[in-house]
Amino acid sequence: MLRRNLSFSQFCQIVTYARTTRQDNQQIMLAIEFTKRHHFAMRYEYTEALCRVTGILGWRISNKNKGDFMSKRILIAGLALCAFAGTAAADCPPITVADMKGVKAGAFPQQYELAEFEAAAGCKLAFSANPKSADLNGRIQGNGALPPLAERLPAEPLVVVPYDQVGKYGGVLDGLSNAPEAGTSDLLSVRHVSLVRYSDDLATVVPNVAKSWEWNGDFTKLTIKLRKGHKWSDGAPFTSEDIKFWYDDMVLDENIIKKPKDYVLVAGERMTLETPDAETVVFNLPAPKPGLIAHFATHYSQPFMPKHFLGTFHPKYNPDADAKAKELGYENGYAVISAYYGNSDWTDTPSIMLSDPEKAPKMPKGVYPTLESHIVVAESTEGRRLVANPYFHMVDTAGNQLPYINEIDEVHINENEVRILKAVNGEIDYKSQSLQLPSAPIMLENQEKGGYTVDLKPTIAMPTFSFNVTSADEEKRKVFGNLKFRQAMSVAMNRAEINEVAFFDLGQPKQYVAFSPTPDFIDPKWEKHYAQFDPDLAKKLLDEVGVVDKDGDGARDLPNGAPLVLNLQFATQGMPGQVAELVAQHWTNVGVKATVKEVTPDEYRSAQSSNQLDVMMWQKGQPLAIVLGNSELFQPPFENYFGGRTGMLWAEYVDSNGTKGIKPPAFVDQMLADIDAFQSAPVGTKESAEIGQRLVQNMTENLLFLGTVQAPNPIYHRNALKNFPEFKTWSYEYYRTYPYRPQQWFLADEN
Repeated sequence: MLRRNLSFSQFCQIVTYARTTRQDNQQIMLAIEFTKRHHFAMRYEYTEALCRVTGILGWRISNKNKGDFMSKRILIAGLALCAFAGTAAADCPPITVADMKGVKAGAFPQQYELAEFEAAAGCKLAFSANPKSADLNGRIQGNGALPPLAERLPAEPLVVVPYDQVGKYGGVLDGLSNAPEAGTSDLLSVRHVSLVRYSDDLATVVPNVAKSWEWNGDFTKLTIKLRKGHKWSDGAPFTSEDIKFWYDDMVLDENIIKKPKDYVLVAGERMTLETPDAETVVFNLPAPKPGLIAHFATHYSQPFMPKHFLGTFHPKYNPDADAKAKELGYENGYAVISAYYGNSDWTDTPSIMLSDPEKAPKMPKGVYPTLESHIVVAESTEGRRLVANPYFHMVDTAGNQLPYINEIDEVHINENEVRILKAVNGEIDYKSQSLQLPSAPIMLENQEKGGYTVDLKPTIAMPTFSFNVTSADEEKRKVFGNLKFRQAMSVAMNRAEINEVAFFDLGQPKQYVAFSPTPDFIDPKWEKHYAQFDPDLAKKLLDEVGVVDKDGDGARDLPNGAPLVLNLQFATQGMPGQVAELVAQHWTNVGVKATVKEVTPDEYRSAQSSNQLDVMMWQKGQPLAIVLGNSELFQPPFENYFGGRTGMLWAEYVDSNGTKGIKPPAFVDQMLADIDAFQSAPVGTKESAEIGQRLVQNMTENLLFLGTVQAPNPIYHRNALKNFPEFKTWSYEYYRTYPYRPQQWFLADEN
């Protein structure tokens, strides 16, 4: 009996070398019958090829052996198989999540690999392109003439199941960001891709750029398979070398990024990457780190860079890189890479079109090639314009290349009131970042009039406050570094009032414990640690610290007699203004004067990075899955550039091996050791639980960050934006829209 996994070559051997003996004739018939029984689980080119070969052989045998019953049977069966194969290659049903039309779901939610979909649906998928693809491609600086779709799609495109309906091409997605360099996560997440992603259940990691992945037994070797024929947005092949280039020659090259990011290391050590072929990359880890996949699924940084382009400016790969750079007006090749890459792993760093508009037209490309659904073609201080990537790797179940939406128009507006007004007027299509719950009533009130929908969804992170324990002002540093001071300022906060006034009593007051939601193995007592409202205790603790009113003006002073004034700077991207104002008043009520000033996200981050802030304010908290892949919440400065940090000089000490900065206290050393051990320990074990508990105890007991209220936040979309599902959470941690496949969104009111 023929095996179900019979290969194409084995089929060919059976039919090509068939003889006119009865035994060989029987083999041909077995192959035909096998194909008829199992064609839905086979690649259709096998069926089609076999039908052609058997039909021809049957004709030849029949003519040679006229009157032979078996020969005539082969001829008839071969012709029937051809008809059968033709039926099998019928158009695919345009299934949706709402109507699967009886087609069995794939191995992963709401998507299929091509062969998997064709087998499940019993069809042969035919592909179609956006009729505007050539025009859009013509706006991408440095792109050549657009080849046919068959040469642009991977051999194995990812088949995405639309939520409600197969969409239509066209239109411009209108969105708002806070500033040129920040607040762009909304629209970056709309076009974002990585090796893998989370599905919208926020529990299942699914393929994306990667076709598959496999761990060895102890999570020290990760093998990733890519899609054959995948291409960058300029048509150049995307291969495993682009991943190795990203790792070896970008994020680990100190000329590009001075200090390796935590997530590219394992237990503080570098990984090694192997590329046995164009579609295979092997990550060799110095220690177990099963959370590495979850990191790839959630983080904004993409683990691949276009070697074919950036490599031309990298001295390692091009001895003429510096000369080439100087011809373009740059000091050397690294300066060009920095201009394109931004000396950062942040993928929305301003392009050359914004940072150096005079040079931009003379550059080989406006931005480096991407695998994302849309690519930037214009950028100024007012905003960005993006067009659909004509080489994108996803198709829908009708074979239409995604994305449906032709363009993205991103406008930069930092004033919150203006953003809200535009939303209320229905002038934007989607917004979640920087929308705060205090703005929800006016948006909800105007939904019908504005033609949009606002959903209130739970958050993962919550607003936190952190005192600068390594402040450049040594007197403030002594006070901020005193645990009793931080205890006092925590109990001075009236979290119930914050919940009532800023969050309409919809939130949950709690202390910051880093993990969010809090895992079962963490003692819930830590969520209440010094989170009670007790102004009398606050005053008592401040007295013990020596922060008292020395000059009789009603405000507490530093122990040396200098005035203590907390200058609170906040950006609405990371902190609701009402929360900042309320907390400032709470602290003023116990004698610690505080002033509040709203700034842009970039101004805030610049001041934070230069150690100029008294108090850091931002949303914080991560799910267990992310902590397992990224250590940043538990090592100085306890967040990346885009979040709330503290202990900048502790971080400098750790990064320099003690040659610079300030030595952190012992509990920080313990967290550094514990986070590495936690990421290597199997989840669910006693060891993992004990380490996790100790991490939370050291973080929370020392009150490096003061939690406030975890409350829902609004998610806005215009009703004409279709295939827009109900989000499970308002989340930066799962990267905004990323789990909800925005490439299958479309605009119903666009031509």
